[in-house]
Amino acid sequence: MARMIGAKAGAAAFLAVLVSSSSAFTAPVSALSMTTGGITSQPIGHYEFCQSHASECRAGARAQAPAKVTEFGWETVRQINARVNHDITPMTDKELYGKDEFWTYPDGGAGDCEDFVLLKRRMLMEKGFAAGDLLITVVRKPDGEGHAVLTVRTTQGDFVLDNLNNDVKLWTETSYRYLKRQASFHAGRWVSIENGDAVMVSSVGQ
Repeated sequence: MARMIGAKAGAAAFLAVLVSSSSAFTAPVSALSMTTGGITSQPIGHYEFCQSHASECRAGARAQAPAKVTEFGWETVRQINARVNHDITPMTDKELYGKDEFWTYPDGGAGDCEDFVLLKRRMLMEKGFAAGDLLITVVRKPDGEGHAVLTVRTTQGDFVLDNLNNDVKLWTETSYRYLKRQASFHAGRWVSIENGDAVMVSSVGQ
């Protein structure tokens, strides 16, 4: 009985944050969404993370389309982004682990950008978001430094959760150059972002 109640509660939480949209399968590609290309190199830090967290790097539904996020769902996204940004202290992997690159959950209360992303992704999945809609994304900041953010795929476009900003923004409203992200059909594979330079061009032109 307890297991049945737990399952019902989980289903209710899922429906509260997401509403599936069958029209998403036939709608044209939106300019508000990233255009991804072929399989590209997996960041070494994520590769090593997958060796110890294999269950988080599995294949998903290849034809899966993003869901429509409810108002409650958006509030959940904003709260988790702000909460993690507040609770976790930014520190480099060199400072924490003596390594240039080490992806892990910031269970000790500190971490770098990838660790922020991993925690936000896990928390949103616990709230009912699909893994294929929560994609670790590698970008380049205007100063040329590499950075990682979490992309949330929705029928309204691709939105970014960033440890450098408490606001959840549409990806085209940032000043980053988008390089690659996890594949929506396989959490252990990465794809290029074909229109990743468009954001930088738009930002410069403003």
